[in-house]
Amino acid sequence: MSSSTTTVPASGALPTVKLDRLPMLLLPVLALAALPLVGSVSSWVTLTFAGLAMGMIIFIMASGLTLVFGLMDVLNFGHGVFITLGAFLAVTVLGRAAGWTESEHLLLNLAAVVPAMLLAMAVTGALGLVFERVIIRPVYGQPLKQIMITMGGMIVGQELIKAIWGPQALPLPLPASFRGSLLMGEAAVEKYRLIAVALGLGIFAVLFWVLARTKVGLLIRAGVQDREMVESLGYRIRRLFVGVFAAGSALAGLGGVMWGLYQQTVTPEIGAEVNVLLFIVIIIGGLGSVGGCFIGALLLGLVANYVGFLAPKVALFSDILLMVLVLSWRPQGLYPVVKR
Repeated sequence: MSSSTTTVPASGALPTVKLDRLPMLLLPVLALAALPLVGSVSSWVTLTFAGLAMGMIIFIMASGLTLVFGLMDVLNFGHGVFITLGAFLAVTVLGRAAGWTESEHLLLNLAAVVPAMLLAMAVTGALGLVFERVIIRPVYGQPLKQIMITMGGMIVGQELIKAIWGPQALPLPLPASFRGSLLMGEAAVEKYRLIAVALGLGIFAVLFWVLARTKVGLLIRAGVQDREMVESLGYRIRRLFVGVFAAGSALAGLGGVMWGLYQQTVTPEIGAEVNVLLFIVIIIGGLGSVGGCFIGALLLGLVANYVGFLAPKVALFSDILLMVLVLSWRPQGLYPVVKR
């Protein structure tokens, strides 16, 4: 999951693994470096929470993609179609529950949003199973064909979405209790951004627990490091592949709902547009590393908001610049996966 160094004691005890904490320091260093440039503490707090919220949503969408690559060696360029589908399913569900979303009661808002998220995850997870079986499985081990066929799958999926919902942009307004801001001193922080930060942290905690504390997580991490070894022990790694792909697709669907609410507008191209950010994030973090993906997503979100405030013209390519700087420092990403 992350880069580490192993130290073997002279006494012959079990080796200890030391986590590389240097990449983690990038987040506070970046935030503190931006404070004097922004000038106003209240503006800095607002921008920081906006960047964290953006980063958390990107992490939700990218985590499945980096897991799929780490375990399956598949760069799925069709990942964006699951994001788009999740967003449009939210448009349908929340549109039919307009009476609940316009209510000022939080419980009614949640009664509309939570089913929309669960439906998006269920549908995109099921579609992921079909996508893996029909499109990706025939081209395992063939990177060029994977890129071409998954891009083709995304184009077909995008056109099917247009056929169902139409090619026009559709509104996805926030539920009433999610709107507005909370005051933190003199800083105004949007409620939805706080919700996005909390949900992103929760998903990261669950993924970390699964990968670090469960047998399934152990097999996933072992499969990332050495697939042949796991298969030689008698485990059916193929089934694990399918499960991870479905879970990654479901997370993309959830991320699509979150991103659609973040933008408050949904278009059939939303997944293709976000795909670029996702690949930048997993490259920055280290292909196959969930921890690196998490830090990379937060870095991208913070940089996008700080630079957008300080130098709007530079913001157009700030994500590419961030990737160049990180790869100049660590060519394999923040937490490169061993043996990759």
